[in-house]
Amino acid sequence: MELPKNQFKAGLKAGNTQIGLWSTLCSNIVAEIIAHSGYDWIVIDTEHSPNETPNVVSQLQAMATGTASPIVRPAWNDKVLIKRLLDIGVQSLVIPFVQNAEEAQAAVAATRYPPEGIRGVTGSGRGAGYGRNKNYLHEAGNEICVVVQIETGEALAQIKDIASVPGVDAVFIGPADLSASLGHLGNAKHPEVQAALKSAIDQLNDLGVPGGILAFNQDDAKRYMEWGYKFVAVGSDMSVLRIGTTQLADAFK
Repeated sequence: MELPKNQFKAGLKAGNTQIGLWSTLCSNIVAEIIAHSGYDWIVIDTEHSPNETPNVVSQLQAMATGTASPIVRPAWNDKVLIKRLLDIGVQSLVIPFVQNAEEAQAAVAATRYPPEGIRGVTGSGRGAGYGRNKNYLHEAGNEICVVVQIETGEALAQIKDIASVPGVDAVFIGPADLSASLGHLGNAKHPEVQAALKSAIDQLNDLGVPGGILAFNQDDAKRYMEWGYKFVAVGSDMSVLRIGTTQLADAFK
């Protein structure tokens, strides 16, 4: 049994621009629908949604034949949470609230077996094909993609050090938390926030490290892509459902 190729990681290495969707509805049925909708990647969020490991397993299974590569955001940069996600077959992770190079190093170490890291060893989990992939322990690291998330002004000031940590494949900028950190809670369009987002991707591009971001309208998403962001979430399943159902109801009132 061969280890699945991480298409999202391969796309990052190739320099491709990849569009994604955020998923917070904790549903395997929703996951199956959106995985076949043409996106390149989908984040299954466990930080800001009531998603637990059994729910994530069912969503991964539902997405298995779709076009979108699954990425999972653990609730925290925690070696136990990361270990459990890797064991169920997650190959790409967005690690939230990484503040400095040391925390980025800890995130990478949590995804690697000793001696390179501290990941606990098992060859019988879903990630290893329930024991059918005999080479999993030696091959898993090749397909694991570590994306660290920068969400504060403090972290932004250290973006080059964070992005340069070996094993960090990409950096995701969180506009909402960054806006709050800069004193503009709920206003990602503030000129200071926009300047910070532009500065972030300029620095990442100088380093040759792919940058990602989340946008909730098409104009923002297109602008971020023009700036050089290489993986952009263009909405969420929840917002699509909310907006679509509201517009449909309004059309008949």
